[in-house]
Amino acid sequence: MSKKASSPINIAIFASGSGSNAEAIVHHFELSADVRVELIVTNRSGAGVIERAERLNIDWAYVPKSDFEDEELVLAILEEHKIDWIILAGWLLLVPAFLIKGFNNRIVNIHPALLPKHGGKGMYGRKVHEAVKAAGDVASGITIHFVNERFDEGKVIAQFSASINHDDTIDDIEQKVRQLELDHYPPTIEKLLLSPQGSR
Repeated sequence: MSKKASSPINIAIFASGSGSNAEAIVHHFELSADVRVELIVTNRSGAGVIERAERLNIDWAYVPKSDFEDEELVLAILEEHKIDWIILAGWLLLVPAFLIKGFNNRIVNIHPALLPKHGGKGMYGRKVHEAVKAAGDVASGITIHFVNERFDEGKVIAQFSASINHDDTIDDIEQKVRQLELDHYPPTIEKLLLSPQGSR
């Protein structure tokens, strides 16, 4: 049995898009006494995740790309909400070095492929599934990993895969991977955060 934190672990979810993974994480922890989704951060003013945050009654902050290198601003937002961990869920910007340092081994990302395949700058969303199809891969999946200074190169925490048939379309691949994300990302986060490493 994992050691539980004496007080809730506060997480911030960073999301650039519609926020389906963010919502799944919020629902997973909504009855938890150990982990609390305290904040959602987005770099896009029109991101669908904002509507989800409001509907779910989660505080949110819009930090445009032009402000994201402002260490004082970003850290002040996170400190105001007493954030312990950062969870990326469809976040498209490179995480700045000051966050990597300040949240050492406490920033987690999910990538829609089995790294080290189909990772790196510019490889996100549908582009990844197109690359999987073009390569003729017989499997794809998700990689949950720690974040470092380079895109998709942090230490792997867990991987989950699904078989790809030769006649699967890009939409088919996307649907299979999305289901893996919804099924496995929230419980993997919980397992990590309630481990000795995650608990304060």
